Amino acid sequence: MTFLIVNQDLCTQCGICVKVCSSDIIDLTDGVPQVQEINVSRCLYCGHCEAFCSSQALLLNFHPEEKVLLPANAGNISQKDMEFNLKKRRSVRHFIRKPVPREKILEVLDIARYAASGCNLQPVQWLVIHDPEKVKKVAALTIEWMRSLVNTPHPLSSFVPMLISAWEQGEDPICLGAPHLLFAHIPEDNQLASVDAIIALTHFDIAAPAFGIGTCWAGFVAAAATFYAPLQEELGLPAGRKSAYAMMFGHPKYKIYGIPRKKPLEVMWQ
Repeated sequence: MTFLIVNQDLCTQCGICVKVCSSDIIDLTDGVPQVQEINVSRCLYCGHCEAFCSSQALLLNFHPEEKVLLPANAGNISQKDMEFNLKKRRSVRHFIRKPVPREKILEVLDIARYAASGCNLQPVQWLVIHDPEKVKKVAALTIEWMRSLVNTPHPLSSFVPMLISAWEQGEDPICLGAPHLLFAHIPEDNQLASVDAIIALTHFDIAAPAFGIGTCWAGFVAAAATFYAPLQEELGLPAGRKSAYAMMFGHPKYKIYGIPRKKPLEVMWQ
């Protein structure tokens, strides 16, 4: 099998693919990019070689049927648009009951699939709790975990009674009535994958508003999923995998019309 498919009529022999290769395995032989058989196993399948090819002459022979041509100027965002898009990002804590269709959730997750990961290992997989009743069950189990923290040295010990009291009065201080929950889960034996999970969740968080979806990082749920066995059993993740973090989401009840202030920027230069 040809590892790199090169259209020699389009190739300009610029050598950029050689320079951007993360594994330094591409050579120019008579001006044509190629990977020696002995180096194929070192490929990370990051796709830099074809992504940076200005003439689109090169194709990494990895699911080549899935290659999507990038239209001219596709994805170009002005500095101001990018600034406002990120600055107006809000944690959504009020949702309407209308569920987000599974197809739309998959569209956003497909974007998150392209998030950066160490050595392009892509260790992140997803659990979507789509049923609002199951979301409530997760919230209840999180409250159960919190009850075990009362009068202990745990950092949340003095804080959880307020949450437990709100729960007992019929409120939901855990999932805030969100219709859906998203868990990024990772291999238990990969100590670096938790960073990859946060990067992927951030992609979901930033992309979601374009699809009419509001998000909020579910810190209490994430903590309970890490330490409370009954919740872990409820999630039913595959053997050898663990929750890295969680996010609640749904259709937001209110629109955003402004940008609040933040702490002043603090930067050190060396």
